[in-house]
Amino acid sequence: QVQLVESGGGLVQPGGSLRLSCAASGFTFGSYHMSWHRQAPGKERGLVAVVTSDGGTTYADFVKGRFTISRDNAKNTVYLQMNSLKPEDTATYYCKAVLFRSSYWGQGTQVTVSS
Repeated sequence: QVQLVESGGGLVQPGGSLRLSCAASGFTFGSYHMSWHRQAPGKERGLVAVVTSDGGTTYADFVKGRFTISRDNAKNTVYLQMNSLKPEDTATYYCKAVLFRSSYWGQGTQVTVSS
């Protein structure tokens, strides 16, 4: 059974940091490209960052220099380190695994940036 379980979300003040984790099981994690997406209320879900199976990374312009995506294939886990958080980063964050036509989503973790 495939599972992607996100954790690490919460309430943080502007300028603060959070590290999200996404623990994967039920598929060959190391072969999949992993990504983080986010969805704010009333908005469409959008891409935040990608780490490919060989470790290459890509970021949305609005998080460049603030967020870092990484993966630990030994732990079947992908991370999103978020620094210098802004109120506009408030959203539900989802991880996704993709390999060719196969894709899986996690259930999401809420991040709220507010003073």
